[in-house]
Amino acid sequence: MNNIILLAPPAAGKGTQAGLLKEEYGIPHISTGDLLRGARNSNSENSKIICKMQDEGKLVPDELVLELLKERLDNDDCKNGYILDGFPRNIEQAKKYETLLEDLKLPLGLVILIDLDREIAKNRISGRLSCPQCGKIYNSNITELNPKNGNICDECNVELKHRSDDDASTYDVRYNTYLESTAPLIDYYESKNVLFRVNGNASKEDIYNEIKVIIDNNK
Repeated sequence: MNNIILLAPPAAGKGTQAGLLKEEYGIPHISTGDLLRGARNSNSENSKIICKMQDEGKLVPDELVLELLKERLDNDDCKNGYILDGFPRNIEQAKKYETLLEDLKLPLGLVILIDLDREIAKNRISGRLSCPQCGKIYNSNITELNPKNGNICDECNVELKHRSDDDASTYDVRYNTYLESTAPLIDYYESKNVLFRVNGNASKEDIYNEIKVIIDNNK
């Protein structure tokens, strides 16, 4: 099984696909956001640093994120592969991540880009909802991503939330940030012959099936 990095612009359904792949292949979905939330809620020294940085609106240093990531990747459930979501976000982080992989004697694996048209993503964003407890993503504008029971998470039975930055007026800012920092990773990974593109304008099932073919053909 390969290690997998998922790249995508905002609202491309990266978290949804990661969840499906986790179930299909039995490998963990590792979100750097989840790692930081877990560390923030712990009693460690890192918790104090993360709380201070986030409360001041600052980005957590790469070195701390990499430390948390190294601890996570060293767990036994990652030995057969994993899905990495939210990291790296730029080329500098990508190079640091590769150094980390060398230390752990792990392969880079596959980088899968969910390529989504900007305007389609912008229209999707207004309906996106997320569970504040488990992080599962729903979308009131996409039938297949509707929660089963009103505005309640299918898994946790808690009320779903609409993120303050999930609206059309702020999407352009987020997309531009993606273009400036994350999009250069596309060329970077293409030069390493590890990048695969899938059509993010398709349905959730079609995107998943396309990703699955890539993974199965590159085991």
